[in-house]
Amino acid sequence: MLNKWLLLFNTAKYLKISQISNRIKRKFFNPRFSLSIAPQVSNPNNQLSAVINCSQSLYESYSFVFLNKEFQIKHSKDWNSSKQDKLWLYNLHYFDDLNAVGFETRSPWHCDLIQKWIDDNHPGSGNGWEPYPTSLRIVNWIKWSLLTNNFKKEWLDSLALQIRFLNQSLEYHLLGNHLFANAKALIFSGLYFSGHEANEWYKVGAEILNKELPEQILSDGGNFELSPMYHAIFLEDLLDIINIHQVYEKKLPKNILPIVMQMLRWLKVMSHPDGQIAFFNDATLGVAPTLHNLLSYSKRLNINYTYSQEDQLIHLKESGYIRVNRKELAIIVDIAEIGPNYLPGHGHADVLSFELSLFGRRVIVNSGISTYESGGDRNIQRGTLAHSTIAIDGENSSEVWSGFRVARRAKVFNIINSNESGNIKFSACHDGYKRLNGKIIHCREWNVCENLLELEDHITGSGKHIISSVLPLHPEVKVSMVKNNSVILEVDGKKIKVCFKGEGELLVKKSQYHPEFGLSIDNKKLIYNYNGSLPFKTNIKISW
Repeated sequence: MLNKWLLLFNTAKYLKISQISNRIKRKFFNPRFSLSIAPQVSNPNNQLSAVINCSQSLYESYSFVFLNKEFQIKHSKDWNSSKQDKLWLYNLHYFDDLNAVGFETRSPWHCDLIQKWIDDNHPGSGNGWEPYPTSLRIVNWIKWSLLTNNFKKEWLDSLALQIRFLNQSLEYHLLGNHLFANAKALIFSGLYFSGHEANEWYKVGAEILNKELPEQILSDGGNFELSPMYHAIFLEDLLDIINIHQVYEKKLPKNILPIVMQMLRWLKVMSHPDGQIAFFNDATLGVAPTLHNLLSYSKRLNINYTYSQEDQLIHLKESGYIRVNRKELAIIVDIAEIGPNYLPGHGHADVLSFELSLFGRRVIVNSGISTYESGGDRNIQRGTLAHSTIAIDGENSSEVWSGFRVARRAKVFNIINSNESGNIKFSACHDGYKRLNGKIIHCREWNVCENLLELEDHITGSGKHIISSVLPLHPEVKVSMVKNNSVILEVDGKKIKVCFKGEGELLVKKSQYHPEFGLSIDNKKLIYNYNGSLPFKTNIKISW
């Protein structure tokens, strides 16, 4: 019980006063909103530019596939089915399929679906009326309406009801990407409808946007939640906002265009040679648009971003990531804090981890994420042992718990990097294990030179501890010839040698890789274990 209270205290002490007060407010006050008919719809000045089409999720009338799980809506209660995870139900209420690949061919299904949702979902009740799915659904309905010109009056009245409800339920208790999604929906609503009420919606949304952009986008272009996946989602939101402003020839809120340019560059740095994002914090494939799709969308909006050849060493200082490009090698390294102090819910205990691509293929990875449901799987996937870094005594470098909570967090310090005569070195330390007996500090140095990546870990402190150096491998990597604390890996027909030096023992263990929600693939991970007294030093050489 004492440990539970300590976790709660060390989690809550980082929250903003506004988050706490708004949590209390939401507990005792229900939103009040008008049931009157919708305002007049505005006349667009231009067509909506083609948006990014996500993957199809509606395959038969009322039959959906989300997160690699299929389910059919047969009864009104199925919109909130206890058989499905919360995230699956959220996806159901987003209505993403209205703007998915081939949406035009499914128009009859979409019309039936909109009507069924209105009939089955009582205002203010259930998952579908929570502010976040409401925000995404409002935007999807408006996009679909502008692209198809097919929207009944009854649907407009429901849409206006949803907007009024959202306007009274803004997620100030969460902030971050949730509040920004609320703002985006109000901006869309204020432009789509006309009149005083619509103008007020737009005003509220624009005020939130203007306040949150400097807070949520760091000076190096990264989204402050430090997840490449959420960064890409946020970037698509900004492009959508530019799109809807062009439709109604409304002046853009200030600073959006330069921020879009910065964010595109950041995402390029944080993407592997395969064009997909690296897995730091909550990040997986199939949720956010790819860099290629975002660049294409930008071009359709007359935003012509071109990126020049990047330097060998790129340090995103405010975000806390380093990338090195060198011939066959691309490495992306996490020397970041876990996320915003008051909003670390998408953070993992992955400090000083890295992802390595060789010959254009992923080799060493973090393990990704397959679920947002609190419990064993999510705890494991957020934990240090699922990442390419050092775990001590089986503990996490930051105290991740209960799905989206973090108590004590690792702090990064002594960040050093250099690039001299083709030798690239960088290093950092963190104090996440200082809470353990012996006041432990972990420092890691990376050295990149010709056909060699060398890592050196220094664990200082006192006492006897179990040190585990973990290297999860991409599922396509083959493992052979494990001998004398070295192993031969093979990827795309090419050999890679990994050698561990120290007083530990190398093990090759079965593991799992989570490239999408609801998907777990068998892989291997290398674990170099040491059980003994501190200080301890280990060296890893990866050559090809």
